[in-house]
This record gives sequence, C-alpha cells and structure tokens, in this order.
Amino acid sequence: MPEVLSYLQDIQQAFVENRKLLAILIDPDKFDEQQVDVFFQNLPCEATHILVGGSTVEYGRTCAVVSAIKLVSTLPVILFPGDSSQISSEADALLFLSLISGRNPEFLIEQQVRSVEKIKSSDLEVIPTGYILIDGGRETSVQKVSKTIPINQKDLKLVVNTALAGKYLGKQLIYLEAGSGAEYPVSSEIIEAVSSTLEIPLIVGGGIRTQQQMHNAYKSGATMVVMGTAFEK
Repeated sequence: MPEVLSYLQDIQQAFVENRKLLAILIDPDKFDEQQVDVFFQNLPCEATHILVGGSTVEYGRTCAVVSAIKLVSTLPVILFPGDSSQISSEADALLFLSLISGRNPEFLIEQQVRSVEKIKSSDLEVIPTGYILIDGGRETSVQKVSKTIPINQKDLKLVVNTALAGKYLGKQLIYLEAGSGAEYPVSSEIIEAVSSTLEIPLIVGGGIRTQQQMHNAYKSGATMVVMGTAFEK
C-alpha cells in the first residue's frame, strides 16, 4: 500500500514537485455555518485546503465552524489561530505560528505555551510555522492585535534574514502575510528572494484577490497561496 503522507509531508512534496496549493481562509466571526453548502459550492476548483482562524474570534466560534465544514467538505481543515482560544480538536492540523517578524513575546512564545494543553490532548498534526508580517499598505487586524510593526516591502534583506532565521529555528513552513484586507499583496521580488534562499515551502497570503495576483505569487515561488477576503461574501 502507498504511504499515507502527513499534511506537512504533502505540502513538502508539493514544493518538491512544484505543485501549487490554494488555501481558502475562513474567519469564524465572518462565516455563517448555516450557509456552508452555498459557500463550498462557490469555491474555486483549485482549492486544496481550508484554513480557519482570525486575529480575534469569539470563544467557541472556531469549533462550531470547523464542525460545520467537516460535515460537507473533504478538504483538509488546518487551523490558523490568532490565539490559544482558537484550537479545535476536530480540525486536521494546526499551523503552530510564531510571529518571528515581531518582538512581542505574547505572539512569539506565550500564546503557544498556553495552547499546548489543548493540543497535546488532541489528534491535531502540529506544523511549526514562522509567521512574518509584511507591510500591505494599511494597518491590518493582525498588526493591531499583535502590537508589532510589519516589515517594509523595500527592506528585502530583513525579510530574507528573518525567514532564514525561522528556518534555522526549525520552522517547517514560512508564512509571508500582508494581512487581511491589505491594499496590496507581498511583492513578487520578496517571494522570489525568500523562496530561493530557504528551499522549504512558502505560504503567501494577504491582499491576494485576483487570479493574476495568485499566479504571480506562484510564479515567484509560493507553494501555497491563501485567499480570504475575496470569498468572505
């Protein structure tokens, strides 16, 4: 029988094979689980993963939304938590995020420590992920909540070195984030520089609303593109 890949291994294999992944990000506070069938009927056929999470989410909403999704979809559901309260054991995997572009210990390690009791008693696959906030032209929710300053898109060296530090720390994925509702996405120059330096899978999200922006990210080296705002309605 063929070996069953873990969710991380599947992403890593997609990186090796240059296979492109599309994750749709669902913010539980903006999602109506009563309309979950309609939502999934209108997803693009290229969608490969569902991410669930937000900067701030009402307690219990993540679990309710994940449960509703699992009833109608076979796509992998991966948690993208803004804090330790957004853990649902019904999801398939968890991006164990550390905001390595910021210097606020709350999102570097403290929220992670608070979440471990929930995680260790679940069957969630935990994926160590370095999270880097990039300036997308406006103050986003993640910037407000994390109280950290995004890296300027012109500071290419700092972005690359931050991503490389994440790799050296043992992160299996690097997530470049312009923030939900960003005016513009992470530049192709940044994506290309980071992907060619790291040689590990790169996730890119924030401000990607069009097919052209999505394909630009893929062409520059993103293994997974995340789209959210474009599908919230």
